[in-house]
Amino acid sequence: MAEKATIYKANLTLSDMDRNVFGDFNLTIALHPSETVERMMVRILAFCYRAAENLTFTKGLSSMDEPDLWLKHDNGTVLEWIEVGQPAPDRLKKASGQSQAVKVFSYGRGMDVWWKTNAAAIRALSKVEIHSFAADELQQLVALADKTMNLTITITETIAYISSASENIIIHLREME
Repeated sequence: MAEKATIYKANLTLSDMDRNVFGDFNLTIALHPSETVERMMVRILAFCYRAAENLTFTKGLSSMDEPDLWLKHDNGTVLEWIEVGQPAPDRLKKASGQSQAVKVFSYGRGMDVWWKTNAAAIRALSKVEIHSFAADELQQLVALADKTMNLTITITETIAYISSASENIIIHLREME
């Protein structure tokens, strides 16, 4: 029998000063059996950095035809295709054809090698923006992971200040150049 996803709840109080987005979001996130907690937490961060009314998590790892998150217009048009990790340039090219903008939140071991190998091909895709997170900062974020999380996130000048009942951490969003 196949393993089932583990369900996490994240109750977020978000203040994105950079984009003037404020609100409370109650998220239900499925951690796929082959997904790490770090990747799930990066998906939550990506949600915070792109929060909008119609932003939703997709089937993610369970579907090759969908991103990790997407922002859709009421008419079904994909406004933002949001990937987490180190996607192949071909996947980003396909995403560019299916959406108005593509955002990638990269992290993890081998990220520098991935970027050096793929930077030229990705830069040729005008709709694609690549962001990254430092491994040491993400390890602090992973420590906050719990089946039910209550987090307060303030984003200003692309820096996320994240507070839980017991911890305060800082995550820097970096542009890949």
